[in-house]
Amino acid sequence: MLVDTQPATHQHMPASAEVRDEWVNSQLIGVLMDSAMPALVAAFLALPVMVYLMAGEVYAPVLVIWAALLSAVLAYRYRMIGLYRLRYDSVGGPMRMTFIKRYGWTWVAVGVLWGASVGITVHQASVQTQFVCALVVMGHGLISLTTFSAYLPLFRRYTNALVLSMLVSLLLPSVMGGAEPGALKMMVSMALLVLIFWWLLRMAGDRLHQVQRASLELQFANQELIDSLTQQTRASMRAVTTKNRFLASAAHDLRQPVHALSLYADWLATEPEMARDIAPRILQSTRAINELFDSLFDLTRIDAGNYKVRLQHVDVQQLFADMALQFEPVAAGKSLRLRTHARPTRIWADPVVLRRILGNLVSNALRHTQKGGVLLGLRHREDMLMFEVWDTGVGIAREHQQAIFQEFFRVSQHQGTEDSLGLGLTIVSKLATLMGYQLALHSVANRGSVFRVMLPAFTQGEPAENAPDSEVIRVSTWG
Repeated sequence: MLVDTQPATHQHMPASAEVRDEWVNSQLIGVLMDSAMPALVAAFLALPVMVYLMAGEVYAPVLVIWAALLSAVLAYRYRMIGLYRLRYDSVGGPMRMTFIKRYGWTWVAVGVLWGASVGITVHQASVQTQFVCALVVMGHGLISLTTFSAYLPLFRRYTNALVLSMLVSLLLPSVMGGAEPGALKMMVSMALLVLIFWWLLRMAGDRLHQVQRASLELQFANQELIDSLTQQTRASMRAVTTKNRFLASAAHDLRQPVHALSLYADWLATEPEMARDIAPRILQSTRAINELFDSLFDLTRIDAGNYKVRLQHVDVQQLFADMALQFEPVAAGKSLRLRTHARPTRIWADPVVLRRILGNLVSNALRHTQKGGVLLGLRHREDMLMFEVWDTGVGIAREHQQAIFQEFFRVSQHQGTEDSLGLGLTIVSKLATLMGYQLALHSVANRGSVFRVMLPAFTQGEPAENAPDSEVIRVSTWG
């Protein structure tokens, strides 16, 4: 079972431009649909007025067909708005874009039909009727400025359809019907005015859209900043909590050996003849204090990023021999057997860091093993090297196998933990992460544990030819 050696933190990263644009476009579509219903109501109210004005003045079948088509499209758009409220209003991003792609043609159809009303009245209705109908059509163009400009592609399609339909309605009957030069001149002039109206409408729509987009982009940036500050605040609160727990636990662990040392010193002062019995206890307390300070300093350097890694070739057999020499007295003192196993191997690593990782694991295994022994070995795999520390100790229950890598965590029911500082495995976890090693644990309560430190292929790359062994080198290939 792999053990997550990283704290559960979530670093906030600035969103990409694609994510921002997707969110902004989704909000702009929402603004568009929020304005769709008022525009639809205005169209429903204007339609009977225009039919009333044109009735009796234009060709009746054409008027009926036009009014029926426009009514059908407006009714369909009413149903479409209801569908949007039901299915798409609560979602964003791609779903809203899918909605626009599926139903965007309705805006184009409405623009074409409103523009066609100009052609129905030209050369047929009275000047007053033509004027009123032209005002209604231009009014719908102005309404589109405030309702459709939120989503620029749809606004442009609507205004292009509206104006193109008006131009065709003005010029086509005059050209095909052979209108007199004066009438044709009037139609061309009106067409030019329509083009000017279209140009002004497009310019105003673009600017209004830019204002709306800028406002939403600012809202997105503010929300991003708020999220970032929230994450930083939570991280700071976690850091304060960790610091308080750290100081409390460190004070508790430091107080015991210091208090014992004080008692032994007083005892030695009053009974000098007991020096032979007291001296080993003083040394034990001193070692406990040194171990605590060393662990605290290691954690501080790692967390501050000041722990310098110096890579060089390491002879694994020699490393194991040195560690056996260091820990065999501890094992012998508990009547345990300490064994090592490794074939001749040279690896590329920081010997100090590697010794610290394996030493903490072996020390932890010896501390929690009462009978049997501890095995330190090296396995070779196709894509990695795997250091293993086996023990026949008390084991670790499944519910504690994640927590043991936290600072000052100790399983209360374990025997032999009274001298444990609860920092050894934390240092192992942090150093393994620093080196790019993978850390795994398999343990069965009351039967023993095995810790594995896996050195992936990318950690075994060779340095540059002329680089000294002590330099810090980033590696990416198997050596």
